[in-house]
Amino acid sequence: MADGFIWYELVTNDMDKAVNFYKKVVGWDVKDAGMPGFTYMIFGKDGKDVGGMMTWAGAGMPELPPEWMGHIHSAKLDEELKAVTADGGTIIKPAQDIPGVGRFAVVLDPQKVKYLLFEPGKQDVPPRLDQMAVANVGWHELLTDDPAKAFDYYSRHYGWEKDHAHDMGAMGIYQTFRTDKPLYTGGMMARKGPGMPEGIPPHWQYYFTVDDIESAQKRVIEACGKVLLPPMDVPGGSRILQATDDQNGHFALMQGPKS
Repeated sequence: MADGFIWYELVTNDMDKAVNFYKKVVGWDVKDAGMPGFTYMIFGKDGKDVGGMMTWAGAGMPELPPEWMGHIHSAKLDEELKAVTADGGTIIKPAQDIPGVGRFAVVLDPQKVKYLLFEPGKQDVPPRLDQMAVANVGWHELLTDDPAKAFDYYSRHYGWEKDHAHDMGAMGIYQTFRTDKPLYTGGMMARKGPGMPEGIPPHWQYYFTVDDIESAQKRVIEACGKVLLPPMDVPGGSRILQATDDQNGHFALMQGPKS
C-alpha cells in the first residue's frame, strides 16, 4: 500500500498572528486542540481537519523562522525508522507518543530534507478534508540536489509512482509523481540551476488550494504578507503563487485547473 502525507504542520513564533493570517488568506477554520499545558491549534474547513499549528517555544525550542512540515503515514513506525537509517536517512527526533492520537518521529532523507512520520493510534480519527478540496494541500513539491535519487528513495519507501516528466530546459526535469488510492500528487526538481534563487535549502513545499489565485494574492498583501512569485500558469492548468506570511514564513498557494 502506498503512503502519502496525511498531516501538515506550521511551527511559528506568534500563534495569534499565524492564526489570523492563514484564516484570512486560506480561509481555514481554526480551533484549539485542547492539549493540557500545550497550545496546539488545528486548522481545516467545514468541520474536517487538515493540520495543526504550534510554536517553537511550545516545542521547547529557541525562536526560529516559521517552518511548514508534513507527516507521511506509516503503519509501522519503528520498522520504517530502521529502514530510513539503513537507506542513508537520519532520525532527528525519535519516535514519541501523542496520547490518544498516535506516534510520530522527525527524520531527514538521504539529501537532508526534513519530513515527519506518523503512525495513527487505533482510535477513530476525526474526518479529514478531501485531498483535492479547497483549503487542503493540492500539490507537494520537493526541491533537492538530485531529484532522480530522491524519487528512488520515496518510491522505495512509500510506493510513489512516476507520472509526467516535464523538460524545463536549463532547469532540468520536473518529475511528477502520484498514487491512485488515495489520489496523491506532487513533483520533484533540482533546487539549483538557471532561474532558481540562490541559497534555497533542500525542502518540501506544500501548495494550499484556493478558489481564485488573484483574489488570494490580494489577501496575502492585505494580511501583511509578501508575494515572492506572482500568480503564474503551470503545466496541467493550475496557477500558483509563492509568498511569505507576516512572520516571514514561506508558503505557497495554488488554484486548480478549471473544469
